Amino acid sequence: MGSIFSDQRRLAAVGAAVALMAAGVVLALIFAVRPPAAGPAASATASGNASTLTPSAPASAAPSGSPTPDPGGSTPAEPVPVLPIPAEPVPVPPVQPPAPRLPEPEAPAPAPPAGGVPFPAALAGRDLEVIPGAGPVVALTFDAGGNSAGLSGILQTLAAAGVRGTFFLTGSWANSNRAGVAAIVDGGHRLGNHSMTHPGFTGLPDTAIGDQLIGAQQAIQAAGGDPRPLFRFPFGERDARTIAAVNSLGYLPVRWTVDTLGWKGTSGGITAEIVADRVLAQLQPGEIVLMHVGANPNDGTTLDADALSQIISRIQQAGYGFTALDALLG
Repeated sequence: MGSIFSDQRRLAAVGAAVALMAAGVVLALIFAVRPPAAGPAASATASGNASTLTPSAPASAAPSGSPTPDPGGSTPAEPVPVLPIPAEPVPVPPVQPPAPRLPEPEAPAPAPPAGGVPFPAALAGRDLEVIPGAGPVVALTFDAGGNSAGLSGILQTLAAAGVRGTFFLTGSWANSNRAGVAAIVDGGHRLGNHSMTHPGFTGLPDTAIGDQLIGAQQAIQAAGGDPRPLFRFPFGERDARTIAAVNSLGYLPVRWTVDTLGWKGTSGGITAEIVADRVLAQLQPGEIVLMHVGANPNDGTTLDADALSQIISRIQQAGYGFTALDALLG
């Protein structure tokens, strides 16, 4: 009986020793595999039987101050520096605007010719094609702006028939033909203004129109004549504005009833007979006939001068007489 208890005590001691050894092994293993303590971001907070880790920032989150990707998906290699804002704004000198450019004033229009012969107010604003209220009379008119090849024959024919005509001269022609101006005046004929250089008037400003009229007037006066107040538009080109401009300078525009077309010459298919026929076809009280002093520059013909004697004779045979354009002035 005593040996049994002795054996049991020995077995209990051995079991206790084995248990102690097992406990030591377990503790050794626990301490061997336990990781070292983490930093503040990974420290555990005890709360009963549960622990909560403090989460770190997501790996994909951009740090403060880093560039933001653009809509296309590209990211700048380097961040754009942010310039510091100065405490006080830097004063910027004011920019002076350029001085406004004023339009250059137009030269004043020449004053109406002093001492000009007035014309009836009822004729203002018109470019006359006939002599208003005239009886059975015809006005023969001659433009002089080119050469003077037909002038001598025209003056001789008019003198022989006792007929007065009206000659519209350009200032350039008067400068080059002073003797011709004197011969016209000496023959008792009327003068008119045909501009200085024969330009189209509708394309000219009023100041240039004034220059053309005054320049021609001065040239004709220097040659011994006076064209006032009769005027003829070069090429017959006119409108309401140009007529008003001419009127304002003391001139009355006079057109024509018929153009003989003698200026076209034989090279243009015209003959002296055609010239006369055209005048008689338009015969009427107050008819104004347009002819030219110069020769055709291509063939040298002077058809108006050649046909003039026949024109006068046929008009007289029709019972008509002649007048200069003085009849317009009352």
